[in-house]
Amino acid sequence: MKRPLTYLRSDPGAGPLHGGDRSALRSLARLPESAWLDLSTGINPWSYPLPEIPAERWQRLPEASAETAFAEAARHYYGLAGAVGLAAAPGSQALIQWLPRLLPRAAVAVGGFTYKEHARAWAAAGHDLLAAEDGRIPAEAAIVVLVNPNNPDGTRHAPRQLAELARRLHDRGGLLVVDEAFADLAPELSLAGQLETAADAAGLVVLRSFGKFFGLGGLRLGCAFGDPTVTARLAEALGPWALSGPALEIATRAFADTAWIAATRQRLREAARRLEALLAAAGLEPLGGTDLYRLAAHPEAPALFERLCRAGILVRRFPERPAWLRFGLPPDGEAERRLADTLGVPAAAPERR
Repeated sequence: MKRPLTYLRSDPGAGPLHGGDRSALRSLARLPESAWLDLSTGINPWSYPLPEIPAERWQRLPEASAETAFAEAARHYYGLAGAVGLAAAPGSQALIQWLPRLLPRAAVAVGGFTYKEHARAWAAAGHDLLAAEDGRIPAEAAIVVLVNPNNPDGTRHAPRQLAELARRLHDRGGLLVVDEAFADLAPELSLAGQLETAADAAGLVVLRSFGKFFGLGGLRLGCAFGDPTVTARLAEALGPWALSGPALEIATRAFADTAWIAATRQRLREAARRLEALLAAAGLEPLGGTDLYRLAAHPEAPALFERLCRAGILVRRFPERPAWLRFGLPPDGEAERRLADTLGVPAAAPERR
C-alpha cells in the first residue's frame, strides 16, 4: 500500500509554503534530496556565471564606492531617472516585510490571487486587508498591492494605467505597491519608464527581485524604487551594509552584461514555449505564467501532483486552486525527458546550445 504524501493532506499549511525547499521534500516521498527534480520555483535554471570575487569583498565591510557603483548599475538596468528613489535589500522578501511596518495603519487591497507573502506581511503589521480576489480594487483602499506580471497566472497590467492609479491614490494620501519580481522577462511592463521626475514617483513603490531572472536566488538581493520618501524610510530601516560585498560585486557586473541579458531572455522564452507545449500534449490546460514557469490546470491535478512526486519531480500546487499546478523550467534535456516520461508524452527535440 502506498504511503500518502504529507503535502496532499487537507491542511493547506502542510508541506513547504514556497518552492525550492529541498529539505522539505522528505515529507513528499522517501527519496534522497539529490534524486529530486525541483520544478517548484520560478528561478532561472541557467544562472548568471559567477565572476571571480576578490578576497577583500569577503573580508571587509562593503565600501561606499561599491554601493555607489551598484546603485548606478541598477539605475541604468532598470532605466531610472536620478530623481527616483532607490533602496536595496537582502532579497525583495525583506522589502515586502519591511514596507508595511513603516507605514501607518490603512485599508490595504492585494489584487487578485497572487504571492501570499504580500497579504501576510500587511496583516502581520496591523493593516486592514480588503478582499480583492476578483481583481476589482475596493474604493476604500488607501494602499493597493499588485504583482505585474502576476504570480502565478502571469496577468499583466499596463504601466500607464498603473501610473494613473498611483496618482489617484497619492492624491488622497495613499500608495500603490507594484511587485515586478518577474518583469526582467518583459521590461516593457516596468513602471520605470513612466517615472521621469520625483513627482511621477510620488505615491508609488516598485519592488524588484534580482535572483529570479539572474538565477541567483541564494544571493538574496532585491530593490525598491519610486517615491523618494518611502525608499528613504526603507533604506533607513535596513541600515548600513544591507547588501554584502560579494552581492554588490556580482549584481553590478550582471546588470551591465547586456549580451547575457538579451541571450537569456531569448533562451527563457524558447524554453517556456517548449514546456507549455509539453504540458498541453499531456492534457493540461495552459493558464498562463511567465517565461520562468508555466501555470496549467488539470481535472485530476492532486493525483497528477502525487504521480510526479513519486517520480521525484516537485511542482507547485495551490490548495485554494486544487486544479492548478505550476511548472518551473526543466534545466536540461534529461530533466525534460524525465518530466515528459512521467506525464506520458514524447519529449521534444533536444535543445541546441
